[in-house]
Amino acid sequence: MHFSYASVLPFLAASVAAWTAPSHGGYRLIWSDSFAGATNKLPNENNWNILDGNLGVNNELQTYKRSARQVQTSGGGTLQLVPWKDGAAWTSGRIESKYTFTPQAGRRTMAEASIRFGSNKISTKQGIWPAFWLLGNSIRAGTPWPRCGELDIMETVNGQLTGHATAHCDVYPGGLCNEPSGRSAAVAIPSQEWFRWRIVWDRTAADWRSQTITWFLNDGQFHRLRGDQINNADVWASLTARPLFFILNVAVGGNWPGNPNGNTLGGYGAMMEVGYVAQYSS
Repeated sequence: MHFSYASVLPFLAASVAAWTAPSHGGYRLIWSDSFAGATNKLPNENNWNILDGNLGVNNELQTYKRSARQVQTSGGGTLQLVPWKDGAAWTSGRIESKYTFTPQAGRRTMAEASIRFGSNKISTKQGIWPAFWLLGNSIRAGTPWPRCGELDIMETVNGQLTGHATAHCDVYPGGLCNEPSGRSAAVAIPSQEWFRWRIVWDRTAADWRSQTITWFLNDGQFHRLRGDQINNADVWASLTARPLFFILNVAVGGNWPGNPNGNTLGGYGAMMEVGYVAQYSS
């Protein structure tokens, strides 16, 4: 997330009976949330911290709300994070998992979510910035960004059908991850409909320099980072060998997308909808 730390009625995922995290050959499911719940309720707060307030990062405009208007289960087994324009101000939703996990040495670890975007026209999404990402849990104990480590599994800005995957690490500015840009790659998204976004840590190699982090859209690889590209054991460990937690959010405005314009619409047509989030291990 480059982290420096028009509808009125709820949009129901009527075509989705109930999401469950899929099985993947060679992996076992360790943790997941499929966002069960009635329409217009908060997600399971045993699993998620629901942010409330303005974080003051990236020159973003939104204030996050712990409210089912911005963060809601759909009643169809999905989570909807909905940005709203309220007068001159923007509000939106962000959740962070209480669950943390550490990719294990000698194994492959996978994290995945199924995501789609609201159906508003791209021309009405200037400044809308949805993301599915991970932060190193050490940030909660005061380790500064980007030394805590960050892995962006999917970001897209301004409604563009381009997904961005990025690793942030080391120091700001510059450093081994070329901050604030990070080490990134992009992939075309075929539509605003459902796709699976996945990241895999392969720590089966004994030498950390040969270990990898790989990003996928559905089953197609589009980005890979090797330990020897970072070439620093401690920095690599911040991305691969220390506890991480999930984040799902829709930001509005900020350094990367720029601010909304007169055509920007909020509401369900600007949301990010999530079918499940899951973590697996080989």
